[in-house]
Amino acid sequence: MRSLTAWVPAGCPDIRPGADLASTVLEVCRSNALELARGDVLVLAQKVVSKAEGAVVHLAEIIAGPRAEQLAVEAEKDPRLCQVILDESARILRVRPGLIIAEHRLGFICANAGVDFSNVGLGSEWVCVLPKDPDGSAVRIRRAIAQAVGADVAVIINDTHGRPWREGAVGVAIGVAGLEPIYSYIGREDLYGYVLHSSIESVADELAATASLLQGQAAEGTPLVVIRGARFLPGAGRTKLLREPDKDMFR
Repeated sequence: MRSLTAWVPAGCPDIRPGADLASTVLEVCRSNALELARGDVLVLAQKVVSKAEGAVVHLAEIIAGPRAEQLAVEAEKDPRLCQVILDESARILRVRPGLIIAEHRLGFICANAGVDFSNVGLGSEWVCVLPKDPDGSAVRIRRAIAQAVGADVAVIINDTHGRPWREGAVGVAIGVAGLEPIYSYIGREDLYGYVLHSSIESVADELAATASLLQGQAAEGTPLVVIRGARFLPGAGRTKLLREPDKDMFR
């Protein structure tokens, strides 16, 4: 019988720009009598990583350009917000009132290029953007934890994205360190001897979604989840999760 255990350590403080996330994680785990162990997967919400790294923008300091002004009319949004979205985007894919679907500079296809007002906590005109290098952020947190307590943990930074043809957002991995995000079953046989030709599992996204169920989306204040018992291979890298444009039938 297989099992997977996930904990949400209580008491995570409000993260502010400049916070040491690795130290914060360890302190929260200690206060919950949770000792990190080899093979654990530490999942951190994107918002706290962005805030710690100063990936926040004050709209009062933004001047909207002509393209942002045009986008604001199409999307019925603040032109300054549209300028931030453009700054975070490689290109804009779809627009309707209330929604902009963009290809983020990191390659993700997501609403508003990941720019978000929720859970920023710095004032009504502050927005959060995605970390500059989520993989790098995950690597630094992983190394700092290993140096501090000797635990070889994997780290995932997760966010919530929508999906084509499906209602509701799910947790996805936008930064990965210490685990191979994709596992291929191609070439293996199923229960009845059929050789699999296209079965590829997104392990990192499945773990990110598991954590998202416990983190919540509103005012829960639980950005940290520790998962134990997951099976994964060593590796890293969010880019393995991104489908090539010529293979993407929804773009």
